[in-house]
Amino acid sequence: MPSGERPDRGSPGSLFEPQAGVAERVSLNDRFNSTNFMIAMHKLKTLFLSPRFPFAASLIMGIAMVGGGVLLQQTLHIAACPLCILQRMLALLLLSLALLGWWLFANRPARLALSLLMIATALCGMFVAGYQTYLQRFAQQTSCSGQAAWWELLVDWAGEHIPLLFYASGMCSDPAWKFIGLSIAEWSLVLFSGLTLLLLRSLLRRS
Repeated sequence: MPSGERPDRGSPGSLFEPQAGVAERVSLNDRFNSTNFMIAMHKLKTLFLSPRFPFAASLIMGIAMVGGGVLLQQTLHIAACPLCILQRMLALLLLSLALLGWWLFANRPARLALSLLMIATALCGMFVAGYQTYLQRFAQQTSCSGQAAWWELLVDWAGEHIPLLFYASGMCSDPAWKFIGLSIAEWSLVLFSGLTLLLLRSLLRRS
């Protein structure tokens, strides 16, 4: 091509060159996204297989149960019952133990002791949620405990001091709200049961 002349924009080369550049950029973006996805999946797999995973799962579950309960209570105006609040207290305890376990993970005796405490807490949560599920399914006219038990007095005391988290005014046998056919107590039973199995499996595998 003589100097000074501009390339013909209508020539085949000039038509295909921009398209090739776009295709190359799309291919690079796809490869970049695929690499990022593989890295994220590898990190997730590493976390899942890590001994820290039960602490992370307990921390996330505790935050979800406490935060979700308060959110439902405030937005849908669902009255929490004493058994609901007791489960919330256990979830808070589980959250605190998990946070402590993550921080003291390098200390093996402390990690083992905290794992046992978390299993005991999850078992308590499973029992309380199971009892409330029984009340909702088979004894809907029954009160929470039949008498002023020590834990009801504890819930009342906590509700007076921190009402946002612990105020209880609902009936334990009233499901109040359901998601996919399960009440909050039944979802709590599922979460506590799953977490108990996870913690037991992790403890037995390490020992």
